[in-house]
Order: sequence, then C-alpha cells, then structure tokens
Amino acid sequence: MKRFFYQIHLWLGLVSGLLVFLISITGALYAFQEEISGLGKYHKVEVLDVPKLPPSQLQSVAERVLPGKTLHSVKYNGKGKSAEAIFYGYNPNYYYIVYIDPYSGKVLKVKDMNKDFFRFILMGHFYLWLPPQIGQPLVAGSTLIFLIVLISGIIVWLPKRFSQLKKRLTLKWGKKVKWQRVNYDLHVVGGIYASIFGCVFAFSGLVWGYPWFAEAVYKFAGGDKSLTYSDAAPKNNLSSSSTIGESIDKIWLLMQREYPNAASIEIHPPRNDSTLIAANATQADGKYWKTDYRYFDCNTLTEMSVGNLYGRFADADTADKLMRMNYEIHTGAILGLPGKIIAFFASIFIAGLPITGFVIWWRKRGKKEKRNPV
Repeated sequence: MKRFFYQIHLWLGLVSGLLVFLISITGALYAFQEEISGLGKYHKVEVLDVPKLPPSQLQSVAERVLPGKTLHSVKYNGKGKSAEAIFYGYNPNYYYIVYIDPYSGKVLKVKDMNKDFFRFILMGHFYLWLPPQIGQPLVAGSTLIFLIVLISGIIVWLPKRFSQLKKRLTLKWGKKVKWQRVNYDLHVVGGIYASIFGCVFAFSGLVWGYPWFAEAVYKFAGGDKSLTYSDAAPKNNLSSSSTIGESIDKIWLLMQREYPNAASIEIHPPRNDSTLIAANATQADGKYWKTDYRYFDCNTLTEMSVGNLYGRFADADTADKLMRMNYEIHTGAILGLPGKIIAFFASIFIAGLPITGFVIWWRKRGKKEKRNPV
C-alpha cells in the first residue's frame, strides 16, 4: 500500500510541482498586503471636528476625476483614514481607487489597481497571470492535486512502529550531516509539519476553486442559503440620479448611527433599476467574516432580504460563519497578525517542498542509472 501511495506522491508531485511553487510563493508575498499597502500617506487624513461628506458628494468628486467610469462603492474607513471611491469595469477591464479626504473632498491619490504590485501578485495566485478562463482551472486543479500529494505523503511517512515516531519527527542538523541528508529531512520531516498548514491552505483554496466543492462543504455543515452574492430587486424602480444620491446619503447616515465603532462602512449605489442599495459595515476588530451586509430599496429605503449568506452577522448560523471565515482561514488572518506570520513562513516552506522532492527523485534516478548501465 505504501508503495502505491509513494508512486502517487511522486508522480503527482512532479506534475504539479512548478505550479505549487508559484501559488505558494505568491501567497506568501501577499500575506502582508494589507499592512504594507496601508503605509501610504494618502491613507491618512487629519481628523476634524466637522461631519464627513456624504457618499453622493464623494461620488461626484471621484467621477470628475474618472469620467465615464462606473462607481462600485464609496468606503469610509476608520478615524484618521481617507475614504475610498472604488471603480470596477469589464470590457474594457479597469479597477481604480480614488482616495479622498472625507472632510474636505480633496483628492489625495488616484490609484490604478491593475498596475499595483500586490494586484499583480494576486493575479498570479488566482490565475498564474493567464486569462481567468485558463488560469483559474489550472490553479484549482493544481490545488486539488496538491491536497492528494499531501495526503499520500502523510501515508508514506507513517512509521511502522510507534518507537520510530521520534526519529520521523526530528531533523538531523550539524556540520557532519551531508547536504543530501539535510535536503531529505527538510522534505520528509519538515514536510509533515508543513502538511498541517498545507491541508488548510488547499482545502480553503478549493472552496473558491470549485463551486461544487463549496456547496458540498456548506451543505455538509448544515447551510441552506445561496452561496452566490446577489443584490437583485426586480420590483425596484429608480426615478432619477438625484433620488439615488439622496437615498445613498440616507442609508449612510443610518449605517453611521447603527455602527458608530465600525472599522469601515461601505455604500454601494444601485448598478441599475433592478438592484438594491447595498451597505456593509466591518466590525471594530477588522474581522471581515463578521461584516454586516444589508440591502435597501432605493425609493422606500425599506430593508430587504436577498436570500444569500451575506446578510446580517447576527442572522448567520454555523455554516454561514464557516464559509464567511474561509478567506481569513486561508490567509491566517483568523488569528490576527501572528496567524499571518505563520501563514507566511508556512507558504515559503511549502514552496520549497517541490524543490527538495525533485532533488531526492533526481538523486535516486542517478543512482539507478549507475547500478544499471546501458
């Protein structure tokens, strides 16, 4: 049985090794994106004893800077931080963030996110810098293969006797130890420790990679809502742009009153006459999985239910919370900064496993050729 799983581990590892290396390295580089990106001066503003400008005014300011672009949302960040007007578009594809002083309306920076370093890294992690219809299946397939490689590796690693366990869990290190032995131990002994984190990364990655996998996990956990985000409201009728502006301002005031200590409040103007005004508030501790998502009719401002798991956090059951946690489980952020540090080093080590494994295979292959010359 071990011989069978060894062959699976070997050949699937060789097939997926390069992609696993790229996915792991890009994941490690993205680990501290939020902390590093937040260092820019345009993220900070002087706190004034005056009300912040409403979203309709920030929208007007941003649209003068980027005429013809579609506003996705206006995001108000915490105290002493700039507001963000976020623009998304498809065909042609664009993604901009306009950073604005929420007190004065001054534009602090216009950032083309498609030229951002971390955006480049994220596109590598998601799509290997290929068109999404090609890159996404490749990444998802490689992640599934990687999970099988990890499981088969654990089976091959398992000692026959309990007395051998300590030896299997100890790295041999020192001047007298040859590099070949160090390489072997890094792959086998280090690999068994890394496999704990690798299984978490792979499993949470598959939730994004395959809709059927996400549905299966959600249903198994007892979930009964839709996993697809929707802000549709077929009966909603928008009368004019001025009405939309008044409505989003009223919703913003409501969210301010109900979430005075929120880390951020984001307002999404309706995209067309069949969508609702979407608003979300991230809790003070910055945990995204605890975000409250709310939806309002543009004319009556009546709060609506959309039937997916992205609703009020208080209404989320265990399965909903599990799926909401997926991003922070994947990045280690579920444990805060210490979790991100662990995820960073684990990703670096996992990126090295295909290299150490290839070296072991190549050396064994060379020895076989010497024993059996043509």
